[in-house]
Amino acid sequence: MKRLKYIYIGCVGFILAAGFTSCKDLDEYNPSGATADAVWNTPQGFVTLVNAAYSDQRNWYGKEDGIFMGESGTDLWFNREKNTYAQQLTRYVGLTPLAGNPNRATWTNLWKGINLCNAGISRINEAGFTNETEKNKREAELRFLRAFYYWHIVESWGGVMLRTTETKEPELTATRSSIDDFYKLIISDLEFATINLPQQREWGAEYSRASKKSAYGFLSRALLSRAYYSLEAGNRTEADTYFTRARDVAQEVINKKADFGVDLWASPAELWNPANNKSGTNGNKEAMYTVSISSNIGLNIEATPNRVFMTFQAPYTGEFKPGLQYSLIYGFDSERRLMPTRTLLDYFNESIDARYAASFQEVWIANTVNSSNVPTNFSWTAANITKFGKSSSLTGTIIRSGVDTALLITKKSITNEAQRPYVVIDRDSIYNSNGTIKDGTRDFVNFKKFMDPFRENPTSRVGTRDIIVMRFAEMYMIAAEAEFQLGRYNEAASLINVLRTRAALPGKITEMQVTGNQLQTAGIDFILEERAREFCGEYMRWFDLKRVKYGNKGEDFATFIKNRNPDIKDVAAFHRLRPIRQEELNALTNGAEFGQNPGYN
Repeated sequence: MKRLKYIYIGCVGFILAAGFTSCKDLDEYNPSGATADAVWNTPQGFVTLVNAAYSDQRNWYGKEDGIFMGESGTDLWFNREKNTYAQQLTRYVGLTPLAGNPNRATWTNLWKGINLCNAGISRINEAGFTNETEKNKREAELRFLRAFYYWHIVESWGGVMLRTTETKEPELTATRSSIDDFYKLIISDLEFATINLPQQREWGAEYSRASKKSAYGFLSRALLSRAYYSLEAGNRTEADTYFTRARDVAQEVINKKADFGVDLWASPAELWNPANNKSGTNGNKEAMYTVSISSNIGLNIEATPNRVFMTFQAPYTGEFKPGLQYSLIYGFDSERRLMPTRTLLDYFNESIDARYAASFQEVWIANTVNSSNVPTNFSWTAANITKFGKSSSLTGTIIRSGVDTALLITKKSITNEAQRPYVVIDRDSIYNSNGTIKDGTRDFVNFKKFMDPFRENPTSRVGTRDIIVMRFAEMYMIAAEAEFQLGRYNEAASLINVLRTRAALPGKITEMQVTGNQLQTAGIDFILEERAREFCGEYMRWFDLKRVKYGNKGEDFATFIKNRNPDIKDVAAFHRLRPIRQEELNALTNGAEFGQNPGYN
């Protein structure tokens, strides 16, 4: 794998005046004394600008920030132990223009990325390119990234300012732009990128650069998102136009997957096997866009480039987990943040759907060793029997390290815990009958998609796995959702069944199939549930609900979340948008005219 290297020249500038306070100090870290004008006026120097434009996506992908913005506060997750960490986003408690970690930080980081893209797009004609294809390719990278960043902004904060030129000095006024204007730019940029970006294989080892498949993938996502704004406005004809285009773009990737160099893994287990994360010189074969992380820690541009492996980690060590100790395979549980809701676990039928076992861990095999790395066993003594409430008949039973089960945390109800020679924590130990999480519970079924056994040691916080930002399976779900909205239920079912066939356990393909009639009867909620089964944890859930649940001016969004995640009591319709940083509004001379998003005043 080859890491993208770049020179970050001084500070290109944030969008609003408030951003310049912390930005000025960057000049101290420019040892060459070079300026942007001096470096970016040659093709070789210009590439450093392009490379720099990729960097701010790393503040979202691979970090808690992106997970909390994209996954928490939905039907799928809640604070582990019902704590209050980042409760502004997980519970909608205290989410204000002056609070709301990490909402406020992500705003700034996304605008930094956009400004670098604008700087490059506006300067490329002066960069000395003599090869038109090379010039268009670099411009296409910047346009892809600008659309990428703007999609996150417009979907998070709505119609804020839309900048297409480089900001070099503080700008003290700003004007809101419409959602339609945002999407016109996003779609135009991505269309340019589909034409001018190369296929991924042409990048060689630099597989995390934007490629043709990346542009097609994000174009289909953008068109699908845009369609719902027309539905919300009551313009069915316009919505159908966007749904049709979203389907057609996604279907083109499906039809030409060999040309794009992308394909589905044969099974969910192969997809999420850590050994397949960096498979081959072109990265993961299902990935359509990747944020790459070097296995050589010293080559990464930051100390902890991927921390997500800790976010969903269930606790498996400690006084009440006999026979277990930290291991690379089982993960690091000291910085766990989110746990699955009962709703998420129950979306899966694990008796026919292999995605559950590929996504969640319920069983831990004993793994204790002594200081000489020799396996040590655990014995059920009379004292341990009393401590763990086990049957006296287990006295003397041994849990063999490396052989026997030491811990079971399961979504099922278990009735004979006392007779089992290992610790048992079932759904009734974790959740109340109404689906809320029990007070005082520390335990939950472990979400393992992002487990990283390739770290330096079991307690290392430095992840080395690539982050798959978009993967091929999404093309099937985008096309299916568009077909559903166009009333073509059989076609939608056929697309969904491709993924459900891949997900079926041996002998269960027939049971996994869904018909058009079933899909029509179940409605859009079936597609949302299917997206949860396929993409849970992958930075998308909040955007899925925000996109689909727009009815009654957003009441459907709030109601859906409350009904399926009853621990979230404070979500309201206006939470379909995030609050704008108050520091930014205060820095504007027309801040009052620009205005805060509704509900946050």
